[in-house]
Amino acid sequence: MQTQNPFLDEMAKLTNAAMGLAQSAGEEARAAFRAQADRMAAELDLIRREDFDALKAEVAALRAEVAELKAAQAPAKAPAKPAAKKSPKAGA
Repeated sequence: MQTQNPFLDEMAKLTNAAMGLAQSAGEEARAAFRAQADRMAAELDLIRREDFDALKAEVAALRAEVAELKAAQAPAKAPAKPAAKKSPKAGA
């Protein structure tokens, strides 16, 4: 519906511009907040989730390898059983 009232046209334009400005301000605030959060994470010496997961998988693989090596080394470390001594025969 078209209006012939210039006041309403101006109000519609101002409202439209204000909404665009509010959206831009929201995006800028979001970007600033993210930058501040990244800065704080760097200061606290935190890592990203992807790095943590990769390191966790690597540690699990190394633990499995260590367990395999210990299992392979266990039979080699086991002392050899001494041969059973034969008892001397009575009357010989």
